Amino acid sequence: MPATSDTVDITDTYSSLWPGLLLSAGIASVAFGLGQWLPLVGGPVFGIVLGVVVRNLMAPPAACQPGIRFAGKQILQWSIVALGLGLSLTQVARTGMDSLAVTLVSVAAAFVAALLLGRLLGIPPRLKVLIGAGTAICGGSAIAAVTPIIKADEHETAFAISTIFLFNLVAVLVFPALGHLMGMSPEGFGLWAGTAINDTSSVVAAGYAYGQEAGDHATIVKLTRATLIIPMCLVMAAIEAWRHKKHGGGDFSLWRVVPWFILWFVVASAVSTAGLIPDGWQPAIRLGAKLLIIVALTAIGLSADLRRMAATGFRPIALGLGVWAAVALSSLAVQYATGQV
Repeated sequence: MPATSDTVDITDTYSSLWPGLLLSAGIASVAFGLGQWLPLVGGPVFGIVLGVVVRNLMAPPAACQPGIRFAGKQILQWSIVALGLGLSLTQVARTGMDSLAVTLVSVAAAFVAALLLGRLLGIPPRLKVLIGAGTAICGGSAIAAVTPIIKADEHETAFAISTIFLFNLVAVLVFPALGHLMGMSPEGFGLWAGTAINDTSSVVAAGYAYGQEAGDHATIVKLTRATLIIPMCLVMAAIEAWRHKKHGGGDFSLWRVVPWFILWFVVASAVSTAGLIPDGWQPAIRLGAKLLIIVALTAIGLSADLRRMAATGFRPIALGLGVWAAVALSSLAVQYATGQV
């Protein structure tokens, strides 16, 4: 039976993805190895850095672009769903209540600082939102979730993630020393790290550098904070729908801009909570999610044009620093006020 035109189109579409996917996966495998060698930096950071280096030393051919775009968006969404399989909503609800006040205040401080400081520095609106979301919630995952909602460009996404990762690295090196200097308890430091450091891997690294108890506490707090990615995305989707209608968007529907992969993240978490996934599978699931994230962030790096980033200037980094400082200081303030230091 001869192939239909639809079959040919689908085959051609998937065939066109392979060059970019293979390039992204190849570089990501190097990044993963480097991350194992230097865990304080981590594979995701190496992935985006190597991607940026390759992109700007020798730009990938046009045949690679469809696969690179697919990896930077679709695979990153899959990785977020995979992360949900390792997140127990029951555990988060039980252990995260004590951290909720600190988490909510620090998240609010991040967005307020991003809006005010971003306006003062003249940061482009979408980049301002990306840096604010990444600092407020969970680094690259939050940026990935927000990107399709606000329709950010690849270079904006890469710049935001690079900025977030820069301060993640600083936090891993600086936070434990500051915690000891302030005489923080293991629980207090875990709460501070979990609410003030962006990326999960950096939270874990800083927490366990302070001690086993601090690391355990920081991880649980971070998981609680990560669940806020869902209401944040839904609120942003509603805002985008309202803006579209305000400017004559016609039949634009909130239903079409809901980030469905975030809802699948909830389903995955519920499956994990129900005990439907054997404990023995969890290490493989976490490894798979990590690998997907590294591949996706490598692809984002391969999409980054440093010339366009240079045109943006130093101001986004200043914004990232200001928002990060607002989160860290507000978290400490609430902890001292509530005696959780």
